[in-house]
Amino acid sequence: MKITGFELFFVEPRWLFLRVDTDEGLSGWGEPIVEGRAHTVATCVEEMFDYLIGQDPARIEEHWQVLAKGGFYRGGPVLMSALAGIDQALWDIAGKTHGVPVHQLLGGHVRDRVRMYGWVGGNSPEEIAESATAQVEKGMTAVKLNPCGHLEPLAPPSAIHEIVDNVTAVREAIGPDRDLALDFHGRFSGAMSRRVLPHLEPLLPLFVEEPVLPEFTQDLGDVARATSIPIATGERLYSRWDFRSVMADGIAVAQPDISHAGGISETRRIAALAEVHDVLLAPHCPLGPIALAASLQLDFAIPNFLIQEQNLGIGYNDSSGLRGYVADPDVFTVVDGYIERPTGLGLGIDIDEQAVRKAAERGHRWRTPMSRNADGSLASW
Repeated sequence: MKITGFELFFVEPRWLFLRVDTDEGLSGWGEPIVEGRAHTVATCVEEMFDYLIGQDPARIEEHWQVLAKGGFYRGGPVLMSALAGIDQALWDIAGKTHGVPVHQLLGGHVRDRVRMYGWVGGNSPEEIAESATAQVEKGMTAVKLNPCGHLEPLAPPSAIHEIVDNVTAVREAIGPDRDLALDFHGRFSGAMSRRVLPHLEPLLPLFVEEPVLPEFTQDLGDVARATSIPIATGERLYSRWDFRSVMADGIAVAQPDISHAGGISETRRIAALAEVHDVLLAPHCPLGPIALAASLQLDFAIPNFLIQEQNLGIGYNDSSGLRGYVADPDVFTVVDGYIERPTGLGLGIDIDEQAVRKAAERGHRWRTPMSRNADGSLASW
């Protein structure tokens, strides 16, 4: 079997899909994307196919090594995300070739279902509590929220009280038998994290995500030692080498993104590295159906999995396409907070190519929102 071609599809709300074709009629799908930089990643994918055309798609590890290391310049969001989408598509072809789901090629499933969490939004404690209640009514046993908007570098006491009030509202809405996770989105400095997290400890969050920006990961050890709340990070780390130092710094939860961190191949290696450090995996995935399907395949095959993010209900874009681009959306049905093990071949989904092509006619040029501090300077989104 040989790789004969590929197509890229810019689809709403902000995604990029890749189809890889072979001379035996099998095609695989991947999702190579950096949100807000879809066209940049698409160009990188096109360049990588200068090497891939004519190659055997079954040599997944060989192609990963060549594309990750053969161009002299290595790593980073664009190169690793382009590679991630290609890697997903090659695993999809491999599963279809052998007539099995990808997780069976990874050694078989170690669990029967995967726990999911739902997103909570709102601009006041009352709205946030209502959103959390809605997730519970859908059967979710865990939720995640951004407890604040953008913050000043050292926010005033009123902002801290607002954060505590928002998280308290969720805890009261969901009760003690369900979990809540917090996403700080890198909006806190190390000092701000150490100041705020002790106030949240009585509410027992499952974890706090990105308490500092990735360029300040050297501060994560200090943050972890300053609180009993488990620390999570990883959506803006792109390889096992990026994760090496934060594992040693005492994070509790690693959050690689299967569309950013080199695909299924590299994310599996990150999971193995995490296991060595007694760290759990909660894969990042505020993306489309292909990325979620790829994440689920890995979730079923790794022993140190914790919980899976998914796009439905996320606050900053329309996520309806998560179901609209697959022929059978029931594969993503959540029952009592879990998704059952998919049995479909490859990534376990059938893409509705007609819907994808129609969406690609419209395309998109989604860009990351910009936030400003009170003095007009740029703030972390």
